[in-house]
Amino acid sequence: MNGDPTDGFDVEAVVAGLERFGGSALERRTVGRCVSDLADSGRYAEDAGIELTPDHVLDQLADAPDGGPADRWNWWIGSLEAAYGGYTAFQVRRFG
Repeated sequence: MNGDPTDGFDVEAVVAGLERFGGSALERRTVGRCVSDLADSGRYAEDAGIELTPDHVLDQLADAPDGGPADRWNWWIGSLEAAYGGYTAFQVRRFG
């Protein structure tokens, strides 16, 4: 991958988009930090071959069976852990 994997990545767009899943502002910001960490790592693009964008993240979370932002994020991260391994560091462990 050339350049910084977070060039142009808009974490605030993710945080704003998480409002559709409910949860508190603190929960959404916590998920936003985890998204930022994943974007910084460049790992998703390397493993999945798909650019990590705010819209892509929100689309993936919309596919989760249910729950607030942290539940949905952890569901997606769990699926990435099962597929590729090494994603548990990006889980939300607690907020608030």
